[in-house]
Amino acid sequence: MIKAVFFDNDGVLVETEHLYFQATREVFAHQGIILSETMYVEYFLRQGKGTWFLLKENGCSPQEIEDLRRERNRIYLGLLHSQTILIDGVEAALKRLHGKVCMGIVTSSRRDHFETIHRQTGILPYFNFYLTIEDYEKAKPDPEPYLKAIEKVGFRPDECLVVEDSERGLMAAVGAGLRCIIVPRGMTGNEEFVEAYKVRKSFAAAVDEISREI
Repeated sequence: MIKAVFFDNDGVLVETEHLYFQATREVFAHQGIILSETMYVEYFLRQGKGTWFLLKENGCSPQEIEDLRRERNRIYLGLLHSQTILIDGVEAALKRLHGKVCMGIVTSSRRDHFETIHRQTGILPYFNFYLTIEDYEKAKPDPEPYLKAIEKVGFRPDECLVVEDSERGLMAAVGAGLRCIIVPRGMTGNEEFVEAYKVRKSFAAAVDEISREI
């Protein structure tokens, strides 16, 4: 019986990954580096190490990289304010689970980005808690984020379930001893998910799966 469900944020609840890629690609272009979607998927969504090392290899100093990071964040926040980002069907599906199971969001996003995102979605009241990058030392694919979530709810790993969209997230969930339902979307559509508990085509279909185990 499932007592808690942990959701990734970007790509699962909200459509923001393409905006983050757009902002990152823009600042890289200023340094003469063409950041392809394939590179972004590999370094961000699979390995979880980001792409800043490419700037270091291009001769940028630590201070220059930090300045570019701030510029990327400025561009990204501007994009978040300009677009509707809640994925269709998410709120209706969350309503079906609300009050029946403990729900949390486990994300590698910065807290300021996360709060900016959800000021416009209105879905945080459906959740019991959320964890952002400031809440742990190692981000996904390290299992620490999901180990923190398990500790927070106090349930056994077999009483918890994860919903993710990326191989990085899947690795983190499996590493924490959790079953993971994958909902591929956008940039993660071609990734391999051989360790997933289930792969579903939509968020609503993932919630259907969860509802059968509550």
